[in-house]
Amino acid sequence: MSRAEQPSRRTLLSAAVVAAVVSSAGPASARPASARPAPGRPAGPAGAPTDPGAAAARHVDNRAWTSYSDWRTGGAEGTRAVAGVRPGLVIATAAGTTDHTDPHTGRTAAWEYATWTSPVHRLTVPATEVVVSWNARTPDGTWIQAELRGTYTDGTDTPWYVMGRWAAGDQDILRTSVDGQSDGRSTVWTDTLAVDDAASGLRLVSYRLRLTLHRRPGTELTPTVWRIGAMGSDVPDRFTVPASTPGAARELIVPRYSQEIHKGQYPEYDNGGEAWCSPTSSQMVVEYWGGRLTEEQLSWVDPSYADPQVCHAARHTYDHQYEGCGNWPFNAAYAATFEGLQGVVTRLGSLTDLETLIAAGIPVITSQSFIEEELTGAGYGTAGHLMTVIGFTPDGDVIANDPASPDNESVRRVYRRREWENIWLRTKRHDVNGQVRGGTGGVCYLYWPVNSTPAQRRVLRSFGLI
Repeated sequence: MSRAEQPSRRTLLSAAVVAAVVSSAGPASARPASARPAPGRPAGPAGAPTDPGAAAARHVDNRAWTSYSDWRTGGAEGTRAVAGVRPGLVIATAAGTTDHTDPHTGRTAAWEYATWTSPVHRLTVPATEVVVSWNARTPDGTWIQAELRGTYTDGTDTPWYVMGRWAAGDQDILRTSVDGQSDGRSTVWTDTLAVDDAASGLRLVSYRLRLTLHRRPGTELTPTVWRIGAMGSDVPDRFTVPASTPGAARELIVPRYSQEIHKGQYPEYDNGGEAWCSPTSSQMVVEYWGGRLTEEQLSWVDPSYADPQVCHAARHTYDHQYEGCGNWPFNAAYAATFEGLQGVVTRLGSLTDLETLIAAGIPVITSQSFIEEELTGAGYGTAGHLMTVIGFTPDGDVIANDPASPDNESVRRVYRRREWENIWLRTKRHDVNGQVRGGTGGVCYLYWPVNSTPAQRRVLRSFGLI
């Protein structure tokens, strides 16, 4: 989290897009340029949706490949599908060998590789933004690369964009996003592929995903990929959103961790705890579902530090190009390294959607930005911050585990429903200087067990996530 309205590194990366957006009255975001409507498109209905997933279905398309039959579709070069409780994709026979130079260490090494390319997925919502998520196991000596190639409304294609080079550890490669990817019509901003000029009406109407699995030459090692998918969205441009009607009250018991007690610790990972809202939130939800780290996994952490698992989460979500722990898919992938968990990045459309998930026992990690006066009781303003929604009061107010708290005991907060709803769901806002900035438009991380309950599966299915 950024305490003040200071431009994040991603803001600087997005400067060209921001300038274009402001000139056309669109949002300028600390994240990638938020999804914007086609000219003349209304900002949404006057009332809030009442059906679970209704808002998401209108503005968001989720698609994932997870089943044995899924992995047997598309095109495979050296990969094969494996069945079981958690079907996946592995290297069968390497398709070739390639030299890869890690841009962050300068080390060049040879790697065997195999690839899988998904079938074409036609988006039910022609999209201004697409975010790819994956869940995988990468033993030492292996790593994966995820790519996306989209098709525009005019029938032309994007290049193959690298959406992440990832490994659970950091001993072989340093996990990274890839800057400098654009075809003059769309651009990859860290973890998000965004149409450069959404006001033009240009959209992405379909895409294919490609996985490249790597291993040390001459070994039988293999990554196992359990899930790959993407969230495409076109969220209406708005400074405010319609108010939803409060639903049922429920509060989940989720571990409470403060990022603030880690100030100054391991500054090589995004300047230490002050910026660790994302991994701190991820660790809270991982442990809610029973995920635990062993003493051996935590042995590298200074034993004088409290909550060493938060330090571990920061290290293992850190994006060495973005130079931060806030890469959305890297956090979802981290959660899925814990036995039996899976994670995705998506968008929701209302607090009604959030209430539906909470009622099913699923906490939600949300991304929002605001000035201090916009969220009563927060005590800070931020250009981008993650917190974990764990419930709702009888009056409908939001109960959140907010890691931007001075200690673990004060992490649980209650925020006013109307204020919180707006700062999370809007795509445009004003900063402390009155400048137009962007909002995330309902971005969130969802983590849940592979062996979830029937009720949880019904809810997740209503959002197109399973």
